[in-house]
Amino acid sequence: MLGLGTLAKKVFGTPNDRKVKSVRPLVAKINALEPDFKALTDDEIKAKTENLAMRAQQGESLDALLPEAFANCREAARRALGLRAFDVQLKGGIFLHQGNIAEMKTGEGKTLMATFPAYLNALAGKGVHIVTVNDYLAKRDAEWMSKVYGALGLTTGVVYPYQPDEEKREAYRADITYATNNELGFDYLRDNMKASIEDMSQRGHFFAIVDEVDSILIDEARTPLIISGPSQDRSDLYTKIDALIPEILPEHFTLDEKTRNVTYTDDGNEFIEQRLRAAGLLPEGQNLYDPESTTLVHHVTQALRAHKLFHRDQQYMVRDGEVMLIDEFTGRMMRGRRLSDGLHQAIEAKEGVAIQPENITLASVTFQNYFRLYEKLAGMTGTAKTEAEEFMEIYGLGVVEVPTNRPIARVDDHDQVYRTAREKFEGVVASIKEAHAKGQPILVGTTSIEKSEALSEMLKKEGVPHNVLNARQHEQEAQIVADAGKFGAVTIATNMAGRGTDIQLGGNVEMKVLEALAADPEAHPDEIRQRIEAEHAEEKERVKAAGGLFVLGTERHESRRIDNQLRGRSGRQGDPGRSSFFLSLEDDLMRIFGSERLDSVLSKLGMKEGEAIVHPWVNKSLEKAQAKVEGRNFDIRKQLLKFDDVMNDQRKAIFGQRLEIMEAKDVSEITEDMRHQVIDDLIELYLPAKSYADQWNADGLYASVLEKLGLDIPIIDWAKEEGVDQELMRERICEASDKKMAEKMEAFGPETMRNIEKQVLLQTIDTKWREHLLTLEHLRSVVGFRGYAQRDPLSEYKTEGFALFESLLNSLRQDVTQKLAQVRPLTEAEQKAMMEQYLAQQRAAAGGATAVHPDAAPEGEAEAEADSGFDENNPETWGDPGRNDPCPCGSGNKFKHCHGRIA
Repeated sequence: MLGLGTLAKKVFGTPNDRKVKSVRPLVAKINALEPDFKALTDDEIKAKTENLAMRAQQGESLDALLPEAFANCREAARRALGLRAFDVQLKGGIFLHQGNIAEMKTGEGKTLMATFPAYLNALAGKGVHIVTVNDYLAKRDAEWMSKVYGALGLTTGVVYPYQPDEEKREAYRADITYATNNELGFDYLRDNMKASIEDMSQRGHFFAIVDEVDSILIDEARTPLIISGPSQDRSDLYTKIDALIPEILPEHFTLDEKTRNVTYTDDGNEFIEQRLRAAGLLPEGQNLYDPESTTLVHHVTQALRAHKLFHRDQQYMVRDGEVMLIDEFTGRMMRGRRLSDGLHQAIEAKEGVAIQPENITLASVTFQNYFRLYEKLAGMTGTAKTEAEEFMEIYGLGVVEVPTNRPIARVDDHDQVYRTAREKFEGVVASIKEAHAKGQPILVGTTSIEKSEALSEMLKKEGVPHNVLNARQHEQEAQIVADAGKFGAVTIATNMAGRGTDIQLGGNVEMKVLEALAADPEAHPDEIRQRIEAEHAEEKERVKAAGGLFVLGTERHESRRIDNQLRGRSGRQGDPGRSSFFLSLEDDLMRIFGSERLDSVLSKLGMKEGEAIVHPWVNKSLEKAQAKVEGRNFDIRKQLLKFDDVMNDQRKAIFGQRLEIMEAKDVSEITEDMRHQVIDDLIELYLPAKSYADQWNADGLYASVLEKLGLDIPIIDWAKEEGVDQELMRERICEASDKKMAEKMEAFGPETMRNIEKQVLLQTIDTKWREHLLTLEHLRSVVGFRGYAQRDPLSEYKTEGFALFESLLNSLRQDVTQKLAQVRPLTEAEQKAMMEQYLAQQRAAAGGATAVHPDAAPEGEAEAEADSGFDENNPETWGDPGRNDPCPCGSGNKFKHCHGRIA
């Protein structure tokens, strides 16, 4: 009997069905326009773009232009790529334009689908960003889709790391810009550290389409982007502390794998204290609970985490003497990403590689707050439904499941659960051999490099040929994935999220064509393509007959999405396929989150060695465990975001202020307001309201005005005058300071003075903001302890963060005022001295080339140039010349070639 909910859905349809139905009339309109656009010439297609752009910029809504724009884009894509977009791709494009996440199965053509909303929104002339998970995909998609945009008369740019500034600015000025999430975030931070508008790369945040949106906005959103600078080198301390950790016994620490946390027990604290004292790191009479030991406690805790929570080839790998982090969701190396708070250095000490100095934060932003800058945001992925709540709550994004072009024919098996990991992997190998024997291509998903290599060894022993794809084979990624659908292919991969290359049955035609052309550049591309397509069609039928792609997962991931991404590699575009997950009670997820009762149930069933339990109930309990973990991770991210929102409001205020200053031609009004506010504060401090003149601290006011405003004025005498009050004192000081600044303006010239004011403002803001970030970091690390005093850490952080920001603004005013008070033009004598010093440096740099060679000098002249008091037998009379300076003997040679020669 059907449940009431199921019955209601049958009658009324699901909310998702209604959304999909609602765009049918629009798709019908686009299809009706197709014959008209097919009749256009290539130039008329470009002219149509100009016409649409003009209408958009004159105020016509993009929604009204959608049918024509999509029809124009479909025709341009058909001509440029030979691909005619399916109706489901048009539907997905409409959902993206409306600011949703379009969930489309793997192989349904998301890359092409994104061109429709990108083209439509680019007509507004504000730039569209298409965000990908790695640089390879950004460059590949930009190159591929630029043919479509070029046919439409639009420009395409691509942003990548270490790109020359001019090229980067050009890429952001393009109509459509492809970039990775990391590079976009870093460019935003870098722009807000620049000194002028001309140097900035980005031109606002209008519309972004995020590919693999779940990977970028959820998985990677756990860690903020940080631009940092080096602090002092403490590598010696890391090495000394690391040497103590192997001596620690299991009873010295507690490990909580659920929360990935490790702490010392009381015995452990006592033990490490003794060892630190013996190593001379902890002074006698001082213990770890003393305030002076804070840094030491931090270091020993991070060293313990490095040893017990971080494992080589799982969370990181060592490559070319460097510790590289591995992304747990994509299995890729995260080049340039480092763990903060000294944890990366602790891992470097553990691995015995060169320890890079710790960094201090110069600027930071979370992906959540970066992507919320966009006026409109959209995303696409194969798996988003399980995180729909988070997308809506944090980004205001709805998730719409776009139906597949053809029905899915994949068979999804129930999970097979074994008692031990050894039995599980034996089962995996047996299953691979069985499928391989009939030529069925197999994709095996593992959760770590270690496990993929262990499985590879097992397959080698059994004589099964295979490819391994993990962070070590990062460069051959696209090639390995493209071959994974060939007849009899076996591919082991650590995580398949966002690989960007389709696994097509019989192999990837495009990759085969490129390979053939590279091997024989003289061959005709069309002939090669025809030959390869004919071969491919034949092999595809053989693979279909063998059952299509078999996806075999060797473990369940914490997140259901990652499992679905792996599963979704099979059964694209209605192809046959099969997916199966092999698990054991020793797997992390089962061990940490699975029910303990399962083990006892399996024991009572009397399972034999190598036997597996297969039952829908097992799937259900695993799904519950995964949902529990996802919920917990969401809470962690939500909490992090609440704290970052406090900083984000302040970041927006500071970055907004910087932008205003850079855009302004004249900032004298801002500096004048600051100066007058400083004077107000000084009056309030030294001449308090409602106090009498004899209670004033005129001496203190005089000293502060001299220090902060550079004014030597008779404040003490003024204070003694009859009838003087605070307002009059304020007016006189303001008048004197305004007069002094007017004199400076005259001395420097108006334009120079404006530049000086602007640079002083920007530099002071940057310095103060960096100091503020560090203070907030420290506050964030200690505010959690307020919970023990029954106080809410978040509201404490908000209150104190706001107070710190107010104090930043006060000190900013004082610093800017003080620096401007100290600025003065150089006197003629100072300019002359600086010029002489500069010329001397130039001469030294040129290697004394301007000195007269003795051979060219009239006899006796060289001696006349010798320094007075020079005695060649007494080095004490030679002064202290540099190695490349002219010798003081007057020979005209460099000192190192003359009296300074080393015997």
